[in-house]
Amino acid sequence: MVRRATGSRPEGRAAVKSARRPEVRLPPLEPWAEGELEPDGDYDGLEFRELDLAGQDGAGARFMDCALTGCAVDETALGRARVLDSVLTGLRGVGTRLAESTFRDVELVDPRLGGTQMHGAVLERVVIRGGKIDYLNLREARLKDVVFESCVLVEPDFAGAHLERVEFTDCALKGADFGGATLKDVDLRGAAPLEITRGLDRMSGAVISTGQLLDLAPVLAAELGIRVV
Repeated sequence: MVRRATGSRPEGRAAVKSARRPEVRLPPLEPWAEGELEPDGDYDGLEFRELDLAGQDGAGARFMDCALTGCAVDETALGRARVLDSVLTGLRGVGTRLAESTFRDVELVDPRLGGTQMHGAVLERVVIRGGKIDYLNLREARLKDVVFESCVLVEPDFAGAHLERVEFTDCALKGADFGGATLKDVDLRGAAPLEITRGLDRMSGAVISTGQLLDLAPVLAAELGIRVV
């Protein structure tokens, strides 16, 4: 089960509240021996290791105290799934469907994903550490106490999302869309590079460094209609 971490506030971060990280302690796990995922399936205390789950339908399923390691999830249907108190390591796939899913007290480690559909999802006390995710769709999602750490995000879509206590630590954020998003205690100082293509007018509630402000100056000027000559 999970012990909730209260989180600490390192020096220099007093201007923004720190995200609370999950501390996932898995019980002894049983290997999953079934052939395919089932819609609305109930998976508790199981280990999914090096499995090909591509194209399978686990919509509405619940994963509790589970470990998924090295699994292929190309086009896997997991809409409205609930992933709780679990560790996901080395997932790889394109077009994984996770719309309106719930991730709570989850560690996602070294993913290699592209075009992951998570619009309308709820993420709470989640750490995404390492790896690379291209074209992550988090439109209209709700993120609370989420940490992106030492990972690469290419053209992530946060349009219309609500972000509260979200941290980007040693993370590359390329071509991010924050159009219509709501931010509260979002720490972008650890993002390098920090590239925002849309939604600079929604940055109230975020914290950036002086260097990042200088890097964003041309885009900010264009957003405000300022000509620099």
